Amino acid sequence: MSAAAAAAGTRRNPRVVLEARVRQGVSRVHAAWFPILQAAIAAGIAFGLARYVVHHPYPFFAPVCAWVALGYTADRSVRKVAELAVGVALGVALGDVLVHLIGNGVWQVAVVVFLAATIGRFIDRGALLTTQAGVQALVIVGLPALAASGGPLGRWIDAAIGGVVALAVALLTPRDPRRHSRALAHSACDELAGVLRLFARGLRDASSNDVEDALVRARASQPAIDEWSETAKNAGELARISPTIRRFRDELSALEGRAVLVDRAMRNTRVLVRRSLPAVEAGNHDLSGMADLVDATARATDELSAALASGRDPARARTELLTVARGLDPFAMTDWQVQSLVMLQRSLVVDLLEAAGTGPQAAREALPEI
Repeated sequence: MSAAAAAAGTRRNPRVVLEARVRQGVSRVHAAWFPILQAAIAAGIAFGLARYVVHHPYPFFAPVCAWVALGYTADRSVRKVAELAVGVALGVALGDVLVHLIGNGVWQVAVVVFLAATIGRFIDRGALLTTQAGVQALVIVGLPALAASGGPLGRWIDAAIGGVVALAVALLTPRDPRRHSRALAHSACDELAGVLRLFARGLRDASSNDVEDALVRARASQPAIDEWSETAKNAGELARISPTIRRFRDELSALEGRAVLVDRAMRNTRVLVRRSLPAVEAGNHDLSGMADLVDATARATDELSAALASGRDPARARTELLTVARGLDPFAMTDWQVQSLVMLQRSLVVDLLEAAGTGPQAAREALPEI
């Protein structure tokens, strides 16, 4: 890589990273704004009930419990909400009682945390309950006594109100566990398609700056794929044990597997883009044909993104990817550098074919023999 090209790529990198972060941030906000609104309203309702119905002047733990239990994601199983609500209420109750009995200080903090976490672990195997029990007990020990209202158990009553409101929201709010995973799949595949389009432009125009920007964008896009993988995995595990969403188990399991394959495709894309830089800088004319294949792969990835977002079968994506696969013959290229790049693209297309629903063997058989 020339020094000038490296300097230009370095100057452009912060912009590409910022654009990727902004896109991912907008996607996260789009997926989370309604759950956040629900949790905010629940916190307000809990505060109002504790202040105006129970007449506690400082109902701090009512909105805290409602917010902690509901959180900001749409993946709200009743069990998870209950774990968090019970953990908060347990910690508050135990902390209130012990502070009234033994006061607060260095050894009291240790005692309260030990007892709260031990009791939480006894009640349930969930880590969330135990963690929240310890945290809220610590908050009680650390808060001044004047913040308490309603007697020794006043703050526990506030926490219980918040927990009840959170459970009511979780039970009464209709939710489709596939929606969040679909949205994240759409975002991740869009990022991959964008990287491929930028890479294709760099190959066609012999622009090392565009190729470098594609590599930077591919690296910056990894959090979007990681979030999809984690969410899909959690949703799939929940579907296997929850009777209420078991009917979605097949699609959630498929989304979980596709997240792994698209992650692999993005990693292969990064290797492909990185290995192409010497050929681009050398002005290799054989790259224009490969640019068409990369562009076609980007269009197929767009189709895959749209299909996963809507939950339909990605048949069009499979058809387009099969067409691309049949054109990935390294011996059709005369330059050895381009041949090695075609070999790398074969792995990428196989990953995308499998993500689009083609079996592993059929995906490999679609490639020309070598």
